[in-house]
Amino acid sequence: MASTLNRSLERGMEILRAFRPGSTLLGNSEIAERTGLSPATVSRLTQTLVVAGMLAHDRSARAYRLAAPVLSLAHAMRTGSVVLQAAAPLMRALAEKLRINVGLAVADRSEMVYLESIRYNRRASLRSVVSGQRVPIELTSLGRAWLAVAPADAREALFAEFAARRTDWPRLRKEIDKAIESVVLRGWCAASWQPEVVALAAPLKLESAWGYVLNVSVSSTESSSDVAAELAAPLLALSQKITRAVDTREPAGAMR
Repeated sequence: MASTLNRSLERGMEILRAFRPGSTLLGNSEIAERTGLSPATVSRLTQTLVVAGMLAHDRSARAYRLAAPVLSLAHAMRTGSVVLQAAAPLMRALAEKLRINVGLAVADRSEMVYLESIRYNRRASLRSVVSGQRVPIELTSLGRAWLAVAPADAREALFAEFAARRTDWPRLRKEIDKAIESVVLRGWCAASWQPEVVALAAPLKLESAWGYVLNVSVSSTESSSDVAAELAAPLLALSQKITRAVDTREPAGAMR
């Protein structure tokens, strides 16, 4: 399989991945440091990506930023996603009804990427979450719920990565194992990795797609167990509604 990969395309994608919120303008040396690619390779590929319209060159800063077509690709993904079309109105309805935050995410390497984030929690929070935002797999309920259903080889590869770069891995591993057990037994897990924010997550059991994880969260001083007592049932009910809407292609507006 590896021999069939186009190395230039793969490296070009690594360059695009180097751009994150807060890193909107990157020079060749910064891109090389982030990607591990040689400066010569980065210089050649950034020029190619400018010609292809994926990057824009800021001459005065001698650096690059993502170009508008990248946004159009994201828009095409969102509008073409059957899962998002089914899930978004149901997520919004629950968020409005309970005044909570509801999100949908998928895994990308060692992070979860939000596809949709609907924020209705009344209590103010310093943390804002939008579509496209990334959060760490090992710390979040989203990531831990995904690990519970991930293929064994993918899970073990991530565990090896976490063990190599995190000094607190033994403690985190115990938390992750407990979260995986919770998903197996209850269908959900909880985590509170941000101050006074408690989140519950459940993997969607879709016949037509794999890897989607749903979460609900609130800014609260209550314990994780107290929040779970209130939100676990609504989370699982929402998961079931989305699953039916996607797998039967039933219009979301017809769901009860």
